[in-house]
Amino acid sequence: MNKKLTINRSFHVKIRRNGSKSLEDGKEPSVPEGRIPRITRLLALAHRCYDLVRDGVILNQSELAHYGQISTTRMSQIMWLDNLAPDIQEQILDLPRTIQGRDAILEREVRPIAKTHDWGDQRKMWVDLLHRSQASPPTDLI
Repeated sequence: MNKKLTINRSFHVKIRRNGSKSLEDGKEPSVPEGRIPRITRLLALAHRCYDLVRDGVILNQSELAHYGQISTTRMSQIMWLDNLAPDIQEQILDLPRTIQGRDAILEREVRPIAKTHDWGDQRKMWVDLLHRSQASPPTDLI
């Protein structure tokens, strides 16, 4: 008697950086919905740039700006984010993903906070910014 054996198993094809493919068990990993806020990405970039300068891989911010093809002024603005109080940085890194529309907190709104040297003043300014960003109506309704 000829019996056929059928096996059902979930799998997905993983594509590596070099383009090769491999079979992986289970279903494809779910991708979180929405996008990471720009201020979060810029803060992560500021940390990476700081590490490059600290470790001697890059000489200074001017060289970073050159390789990043941005102005030295813009590089300074990004690097200021590294001066934020640690608890503010943590809150920025933990911001929820933006599902639709503009980000709740914009980098230009955080810039004056980052330029302030006193962490106590930064915290007050941060709380004010959080209250303003939650109270303001969506711009597309105005």
